Amino acid sequence: MRATGSPTQMAAVLSAALAAGINHIETAPAYGSAEAHLGQALRALAERDASTHASLVLTSKLLPGLELAEGRKQLRGILARLGVARLDNLAVHGLNRPEHLTWASDGDGAELLTWAIGEGLVGQVGFSSHGDNALIERALATGRFRFCSLHVHLFDQTRLPLARAALAAGIGVLAISPADKGGRLYAPPAELQADCAPFHPLELAYRFLLDQGISTLSLGAAQPGDLAWAAAIAGPRETAGAGGRASPPEPWLGPEHRQSLAQLVAAGRERLGSTHCGQCRACLPCPSAVPIPELLRLRNLAVGHGMTAFAEERYNLIGRAGHWWETLNAAACARCGDCLPRCPHQLPIPDLLAETHQRLAAAPRRRLWG
Repeated sequence: MRATGSPTQMAAVLSAALAAGINHIETAPAYGSAEAHLGQALRALAERDASTHASLVLTSKLLPGLELAEGRKQLRGILARLGVARLDNLAVHGLNRPEHLTWASDGDGAELLTWAIGEGLVGQVGFSSHGDNALIERALATGRFRFCSLHVHLFDQTRLPLARAALAAGIGVLAISPADKGGRLYAPPAELQADCAPFHPLELAYRFLLDQGISTLSLGAAQPGDLAWAAAIAGPRETAGAGGRASPPEPWLGPEHRQSLAQLVAAGRERLGSTHCGQCRACLPCPSAVPIPELLRLRNLAVGHGMTAFAEERYNLIGRAGHWWETLNAAACARCGDCLPRCPHQLPIPDLLAETHQRLAAAPRRRLWG
């Protein structure tokens, strides 16, 4: 979605991905020129290395709400741009609202997905979601989807129970943008680097997700160098054992990684002190519909780990990204006090929300997509 500058840029990213051992390529028509550029790079790959091209797992996505005829037309357009006869995976791009799930499970979307599989145009169907946990849980329970793309991150583990349940049911889970949406970890602040030492925060984030069994990490590379950590940790995971037999693969998280993760948690708790929000969600529902846990999570990151740039970026997208993100910020708090007796840690939630707004509110910035 980010290598959109030119076909040459996309080809360089694809080559770096292949060199790093990456075999799953995900795109979407909504990503501007990315899908067309990728198609050119894939055609060139097929000409010089047909076996590598054939080994790739290809995923693209369609926005929900399409009428059946339009959905068929758009899917055929995807295949034409990518230069393939079949996608391994087709996802509903942004199953974020109840009406999106209705479309995909009972409406034109359901017919579209069934047709796509029946025609042999896609291998399996799934969805990406930026919606709430209850909606994601309902989508997984339909039995219609074989994979999902979720915001599962080291610094946002709210959806981790859903991911574990999906994996246990044989449903693949893709972690959406651990490097960027997971905290701008490609450019960590000094505090965060110190908290994760001796490891880079992005390496720990990748290893954490892989240790949880997540099927795919979405890396969102704009340049070949963005794949450096993926290449660094994707080496051989089996070693020769006695008699030349392969020993079990090394764990993604060794004792030294776990020590750094514990150090990370302790450092954040120390800086936050009694104002740390444990993300238990007992404060919900808020009568004013304020997304209290998400806002206080951003405060946790800014105060606890110095991740102010990321927290500001996310906070100032609130209300500007439609159904892809929250719609109300901390200024919507009416100070009714309804949340106070429900917080197990007796946090002064209205005061913390007011401080969060003062700390993070800034001039609006342009969103990459939309």
